[in-house]
Amino acid sequence: MPEPMSSVSFPPAFLWGAATSAYQIEGAVREGGRTPSIWDTFSHTPGRTAGGEHGDIAVDHYHRYREDVALMAELGLTAYRFSISWPRVQPTGRGPAVQVGLDFYRRLVDELLAHGIKPAATLYHWDLPQELEDAGGWPERDTAYRFAEYAQIVGEALGDRVEQWITLNEPWCSAFLGYGSGVHAPGRTEPVATLRAAHHLNLAHGLGTTALRSVMPARNSVALSLNSSVVRPLSQDPADLAAARKIDDLANGIFHGPILHGAYPETLYAATELVTDWSYVLDGDLAAINQPLDALGLNYYTPSLVSAAEPDAVGPRADGHGTSEHSPWPAADDVAFHQTPGDRTEMGWTIDPTGLHELIMRYTREAPGLPLYITENGAAYDDKPDPDGRVHDPERIAYLHGHLSEVRRAIADGADVRGYYLWSLMDNFEWSYGYGKRFGAVYVDYSTLARTPKSSAYWYGEAARTGALPAIEPQI
Repeated sequence: MPEPMSSVSFPPAFLWGAATSAYQIEGAVREGGRTPSIWDTFSHTPGRTAGGEHGDIAVDHYHRYREDVALMAELGLTAYRFSISWPRVQPTGRGPAVQVGLDFYRRLVDELLAHGIKPAATLYHWDLPQELEDAGGWPERDTAYRFAEYAQIVGEALGDRVEQWITLNEPWCSAFLGYGSGVHAPGRTEPVATLRAAHHLNLAHGLGTTALRSVMPARNSVALSLNSSVVRPLSQDPADLAAARKIDDLANGIFHGPILHGAYPETLYAATELVTDWSYVLDGDLAAINQPLDALGLNYYTPSLVSAAEPDAVGPRADGHGTSEHSPWPAADDVAFHQTPGDRTEMGWTIDPTGLHELIMRYTREAPGLPLYITENGAAYDDKPDPDGRVHDPERIAYLHGHLSEVRRAIADGADVRGYYLWSLMDNFEWSYGYGKRFGAVYVDYSTLARTPKSSAYWYGEAARTGALPAIEPQI
């Protein structure tokens, strides 16, 4: 007999969703006029991904989307966050749309709506058209203008049926991992380009927001998703506090400063003055970036623990965001990263649900009155089917229970959190890690592409149907 529901319950309108991204699941990279993105190029470059793995087929969602939507409905999800492949819609990043590319997303949205699932569309989840990277990529200002044109195209096509929009997913990763440490596409390691990219991503968000609103019904919501870091100092020593402030500026203030407040932190300018003069921030940019948001998406996985570095002791981040010979952090050679204590996921990331509560409450203070969504949260584990073909993942259930309990605690503390998107709906291509890290609530057999819901999928579906957290024991 199942244990009774816990007392942790959620508001009736709370959205229970799952999230994915185009390159990680779609496959069909050469169909319908789609041309290469930076991730196609990066993943086919020897040595860039584990085992040379790539997203050419991924989990074939392009052909299996009806099966996947039916599975979402069976599990009881009320929302689905997906991303749109820029090179599938606008192959060179310029010019008119390819209608067959837009038609795929029209069909996907119609299928979601037919099953009573609310679609949330992300315009950019790291798959920049390769031709735009060949022209300089995000460090070049023109890329922001190209993004605004793309946003308008997609908004015109889907804005009548999709009410929730996210401009960018985790611009920190695009800038700092793509152009700083080089562990993400396009694989560049250029400190100045990192900061230029961050600014032009901010500008793309602002211009894209304006473009979306110019072609969509006023009822639609425009947001972006930030992987804002919970940065904790190793001690209260002034040097450690200064190190934490520097990383907070580079991880968080560089985005939420201009987006929420219309200005970069003065401490960010001071910290990076030996790297760049910020002359690429032109008159009018900050006003263009500082568009009112309808909501803010927060992605959270693990906190960061930092200190002032001992001489000659600086290394890459301990939490995996920059595990290469190059640091993703411009002007932070005087900062050291430490492994936070506690149990870890297969990514090596410490499990600390309190960090999610801390993050939510920070943005409740940072942007009072702005609705929040948890647009990514989840964990990778070494999931395997048992002899009966079932996949039990009690660790993920415990992870979800802990983090969702902290979301509910934040709501009780006054935060306006309106939904949670589990990362990820199903196992998929995990960027430079290839297929070796499984984040999904649904197990994918990569040899057959068969989908098998894990015990966490049923647990999460029960939470979605009841609005309360079931017992931690798996329910199948």
